[in-house]
Amino acid sequence: MRKSLWMIAIISLFVISVAPQPTQAVDKDRFEPLRRFSQVLDLVEHNYVKDISRKELVDDAVKGMLEQLDPHSTFLSTNDFKEMQESTSGEFSGIGIEISMEKGRLTVISPIEDTPAYKAGLKPGDLILEIDGDSTQSISLMEAVGKIRGKRGTDVILTILHKDANKPKKVTITRGSIQIKSVKNQELEDGYLYLRLTRFNENTTREMHSALKKYKKSHTLKGIVLDLRNNPGGLLTQAVSVADTFIDEGLIVYIEGRNKAGRVNYNAKEKANDVVVPIVTLINAGSASASEIVAGALKDHDRALLVGERSFGKGSVQTIIPMPDGSGIKLTTALYYTPSGRSIQAEGIEPDIIYPFVPPKVDNEKDDSFIVREKDLNRHLENSGDGKKSKKKQDEKAKKMLERDNQIRLSLQLVKQLPRLKEIK
Repeated sequence: MRKSLWMIAIISLFVISVAPQPTQAVDKDRFEPLRRFSQVLDLVEHNYVKDISRKELVDDAVKGMLEQLDPHSTFLSTNDFKEMQESTSGEFSGIGIEISMEKGRLTVISPIEDTPAYKAGLKPGDLILEIDGDSTQSISLMEAVGKIRGKRGTDVILTILHKDANKPKKVTITRGSIQIKSVKNQELEDGYLYLRLTRFNENTTREMHSALKKYKKSHTLKGIVLDLRNNPGGLLTQAVSVADTFIDEGLIVYIEGRNKAGRVNYNAKEKANDVVVPIVTLINAGSASASEIVAGALKDHDRALLVGERSFGKGSVQTIIPMPDGSGIKLTTALYYTPSGRSIQAEGIEPDIIYPFVPPKVDNEKDDSFIVREKDLNRHLENSGDGKKSKKKQDEKAKKMLERDNQIRLSLQLVKQLPRLKEIK
C-alpha cells in the first residue's frame, strides 16, 4: 500500500512538471484550498487567544477531515497507532469493548466475551452517553477509545442507554488486562462440537485448528455449531483462513474500491485442513466485519446453515497507513463482497433461519459463569485426577449451556438433521 502511495505521488509530480500551459488554471483551482488552509493555520497560530502548537492544529485538522468521511476513517496519534497494533495481537489494557460512531452516537458494536465490559452487562446496540461524566455528543471515535482505555485496575464510569431502556444508567467498570483467547470449544453431544470465536486476532486460526485437532484425536467429529455472535471482527487474513478451513475451493471474499480494476480476490487454498462435517453458524447484530465475511462465505458456498439474527453490516475495508512521525491514518479504501457479489455494508448477512435469542428465566441458582477460576488463568497447573469426573463436568456444562441458550439448542438439533435435509433437496 505504501509503495502504491509513493507511485501516485511520483506520477503526480511528473504530471505537474510536464503539463502544458493550459492546465495552469486547473492546477490553481486544485491548490487553492491548500493555500486557504495555510492562511487559516497561520492566522490561528498567531492570533488565537491561547498558545497552541502548529502540530496540534494540523493533527486536529487532519482528524476532522477524515472523520467527516465515514464512521471508521480517522487520524491515529502515536499512542492510538500503538494501541491499535496491540489490540490485534490479542492482549491490551482496557474494558474489552468494540465501539463505533453510528449516526453521530457512540454505540457498542459488541463487548468481547469474558472481559470487564461483558461482565458489566454491556450489549450490542447500547449507547454510551457519557465517559467519566463527559458527554460523548461531540467526541471523536479515537478520543472515546482513549478515554475508555487506561491502566489496569483503574475505573471508568460509563453512562449507558440500553437498546430496550427508557432511562440511562451509570456503570462503573474496572479496567483489566484484556488477554483474549479468541476460540472456545465445548462438546454438546458425542461427536457434536461447539466452537465459539470471540474475535479474529493473530492467533484465531491456530487456536481453532488446535481445538479441532485435539477433539478429533478422541472423538469422531459429526458436526459443528460455529458461534460468531457478538464477534466484532478483526483481521481480514484470519477471517479468510478460518473460512478456508471449511471451504474446499473457490472465492471466499473480494474487496473492491472506487477503482474497479483494483479488485482483490481471496480464494480457498489447500484442502489439507478442510473440515467436511455439517455446520450450523450462529450470528446476531453483534457479528461484524470479519465474522460477516466468514458467515457470508459459508452461506454462499452452501457450506453452513445460518441461524439467529441479521448481522451488524460493517462491510468496509480500512487501510492503516503509517506516517513518518509514528502516527497514522485509518482510511476506508474499499468494500467487502461475498462470493455471490453481495455487499455487506449497512445490509449485514441475513440468516437462513431467523431465530432471536430468548434470555433464560432467572432462577434462585447463582449464575457462576462469570467467576474467574484457577483453570481460567494462564499457565495454570493441569489436574492429574480422574478423567471420568472431568467428563461428567463437561457434560454438565454442555447441559447447562443448552438449557440457557435457545439458539444453541436449536443449532444442535439442526446440525444433527442437516445430512437428511440435504438428501431431501
